[in-house]
Amino acid sequence: MGVNAKIEFPVIEFRPSDLKRGTDGWHRLCKRVREACETFGCFEAVYEKISAKVREETFELMKELIAVPVERKQKNISPLPYHGWVGPCNQVSLLYEGFGLEDASNYDSVKSFTQLMWPDGHPRFCNTLHTMTTQIEELNKLIWLMIIDSYGLGEKWESVMINYKSLVRFMKYMAPPPGEYEKGLFAHTDKPVSTIICDDQVSGLEIDVNGQWIKLSLSPSSFCFVVGDPLKQNTLTLASSSKPLLLSHHQFLIENMPILSSKIPVLA
Repeated sequence: MGVNAKIEFPVIEFRPSDLKRGTDGWHRLCKRVREACETFGCFEAVYEKISAKVREETFELMKELIAVPVERKQKNISPLPYHGWVGPCNQVSLLYEGFGLEDASNYDSVKSFTQLMWPDGHPRFCNTLHTMTTQIEELNKLIWLMIIDSYGLGEKWESVMINYKSLVRFMKYMAPPPGEYEKGLFAHTDKPVSTIICDDQVSGLEIDVNGQWIKLSLSPSSFCFVVGDPLKQNTLTLASSSKPLLLSHHQFLIENMPILSSKIPVLA
């Protein structure tokens, strides 16, 4: 991973040998995850269980989604902010376009979204997206469990995990005029419990570390895990004597190339 600063951003490899709960490798991994979340509010997770093929297919299919006529995109609506389609606008960004898919690990939800965008159906989009989302949810659950175990709160795991759903946001950040840098999305923290970001290998994601913005270049097998406000509050409530998790300010800064990104927040 490359960054444009001397700050050593945490990169944590999730090796299969360390993912058996209760082992020494598991406890070492839990400690690293917790420290990263307390210090940065996010980290790069190297997780090769999600195949490069599925990831590549997802981004190829996102290009087809972006090309859908506007009148179909406008059917992707929700009463909640950013849970439906948002086109380029002054309120968000003239470079930004995003779609929202709620309850994304539910195959019927994915199928309904697919039929909105392609009335004649698109089985490859539906199946690929469901596979990708389900596997990313597994990674998210794993990270949650590591955070809970690191605080010694394993018995309260079910109370934290119950009644959550994933929202997938498909996002495109369009390229600004040549030679210019522009924010594709303003600096913000995430309101869902947690978020996992996956991009198409065009660097644009930046993280605020002590007032200094550092650029992340995720590897083909990496994802960025981001602590959301509810997760911070949960750990404060359940482990009040411990150091709190940090909320990560992040943004997308765009130059020359458009960026495709999938952002998968987990809602309480």
